[in-house]
Amino acid sequence: MGWQPAATLDRLRQRAALLAHVRDFFCGRGVLEVETSLLCSSGITDPSIEPLRVQCGQSITGTRFLQTSPEYAMKRLLAAGSGPIYQVAKAFRDGEAGPRHNPEFTLLEWYRPGFDHHQLMREVADLVLSYLGTQPVEYHAYRALFQQELGVDPLTAELDTLQSVARAELDVGGLSGDRDLWLDLLMSHLIEPRLIGRGLCFVYDYPESQAALARVSEVDGMSVGHRFELYVNGLELANGYWELGDAVEQRRRFVADNQRRCVAGQNEQPLDEHLLAALAAGMPDCAGVALGLDRLLMLGAGCEDIRQTLAFDWSRS
Repeated sequence: MGWQPAATLDRLRQRAALLAHVRDFFCGRGVLEVETSLLCSSGITDPSIEPLRVQCGQSITGTRFLQTSPEYAMKRLLAAGSGPIYQVAKAFRDGEAGPRHNPEFTLLEWYRPGFDHHQLMREVADLVLSYLGTQPVEYHAYRALFQQELGVDPLTAELDTLQSVARAELDVGGLSGDRDLWLDLLMSHLIEPRLIGRGLCFVYDYPESQAALARVSEVDGMSVGHRFELYVNGLELANGYWELGDAVEQRRRFVADNQRRCVAGQNEQPLDEHLLAALAAGMPDCAGVALGLDRLLMLGAGCEDIRQTLAFDWSRS
């Protein structure tokens, strides 16, 4: 029957216990819990993420967006002097539904002034292990991981080389695209499956073209974006940055995102001028991360489908 919850009552109790565990973890570390708006005046420009639009017509007019992440608002709080903060927040993304995705999901996001991405990775490991129990923890530079697993340097390899590696292992048909498309394909289809059974696997320092909202610097003679992702048993669990604090550079990246959106036939997104003003005013040097709580519950409860962790997934809501 469609009125019944997807998750069992025992699973909902596990969810409640996880939320209590998260709050206890951050309370013990002096990190402030905050709340920010779900309905926002601007969406996200990243072409790989599509926000849900809300058409307003009474007290609020025009188009608003359900947040894909509380990141922008939390950075405004950081610029206002909040200190270390975290949030358990609902987030919404269009077109994402399946065994590991629900259009409405729960994010745990937190920011640590004075941390770089290496320090934050260690805190992420502390949190995840405190919930899942003892497991191995591995840290891999993106470049070294590609060299180790595929014998190719992802920062210097020509497009033809990346295509050849992919075609030798995968049926890609007539697929075409830029270097990042092929790097993403190699990562998701060849490298990620090899991380299964290895505990917590952090991958850090991505190509500069994949920096997103992370700062960029030179490592071993190559420019890299200081971001990281965490995989646990093949499941992508968290995405973090040593945060970019340069308003001019952030605006440039937003504009470049919208240009890529236009080329791909996607809607151009309004820039978040509030965030850009906060960066211009001065956000403290910090690192931040978003972690999928539904997915963490999947791992802790041994679920194969995200719907088993939700009272009502999108098809029942």
